Amino acid sequence: MKSRDKVKELQSMTADQLQLTLKDAIKQIFQLRCQAAAERLEAPSEIRKARREIAQIKTIIRQRELAAAKSQGAVKR
Repeated sequence: MKSRDKVKELQSMTADQLQLTLKDAIKQIFQLRCQAAAERLEAPSEIRKARREIAQIKTIIRQRELAAAKSQGAVKR
C-alpha cells in the first residue's frame, strides 16, 4: 500500500480507531525491537516503517486537536 493511501485511510478513521491503531503500532514496534535484539529480525526496515506509522497517527491526532481548538476560538500555543 502506498503511503498516500495509508494516510488517507488513517484520516478517515475515528479518534477511537486511531487510538487503537496507535496502540497496535506501539506493540508492533516493541516486538520488532525484541526481535532485533535477539538477531531474528529479517527486515530491519520494518522498524522504520512502524516508527513512521506511529508518527503519522500522532500527527493526525494532533491536527484534529488543533482544528477543534481553533473552531472553539481559542488556539493554544
